[in-house]
Amino acid sequence: MNHKLVAKVLGAMLVVEGVALMVPTLYAAATGEDALASFVVAALCCFGIGVPMAFLNTTGLRMQRRDGFACVGLCWILLGAVGALPYVISGTVPSYVDALFEAISGFTTTGASIMPIIEGQPHGVMFWRSFTHWIGGMGVLVLTLALLPQMSGRTSHLVRAESPGPTLSKIAPKMGDTAKILYIVYGVLTLANWIALLLAGMNPYDAAIHALGTAGTGGFAIKND
Repeated sequence: MNHKLVAKVLGAMLVVEGVALMVPTLYAAATGEDALASFVVAALCCFGIGVPMAFLNTTGLRMQRRDGFACVGLCWILLGAVGALPYVISGTVPSYVDALFEAISGFTTTGASIMPIIEGQPHGVMFWRSFTHWIGGMGVLVLTLALLPQMSGRTSHLVRAESPGPTLSKIAPKMGDTAKILYIVYGVLTLANWIALLLAGMNPYDAAIHALGTAGTGGFAIKND
């Protein structure tokens, strides 16, 4: 197995997760929530670990099928491990094991939750909870390819390993371009959902939470009912 290549992909994935954490960070900063520090710490962990790994020199290395499967398996573990930090640091979910369950449930769009009370929790944390659905709904490594196209020349095995179907189809010749097209469609559908909920009378925050959960097909919401 190409350990350097696997480490590079995992590092790139952590960088993407760090960028994703900036969204709830900005929201918490704008609203003055105490949960702001939890997102900053988690994002710094992502960048601090991910950036050195993402810039490893892998010249001449080609990804094989087993490398793709290793990347996908390790990706979900690492993604959940870091994604659980905002829950623990903010005190929303004191137990790290429970927070890990919540994070992985979000990224895998499973929708199972250990949180008995949803209402009254920090809005930034609840946004992150639903945002994990949106990120995982199309596949985390597909998102990585869309944002980091320079990796697309050797990573069809990543998408093949993460895809639920037996075959892999591409919309464009390059996998990175295919990933971009898919995420543009995904983003437009999410935006249309958000606008529809606004027109139906929902406030912007609630509409965003439900649109993210709906697009990712996970079902996380912010009402106990």
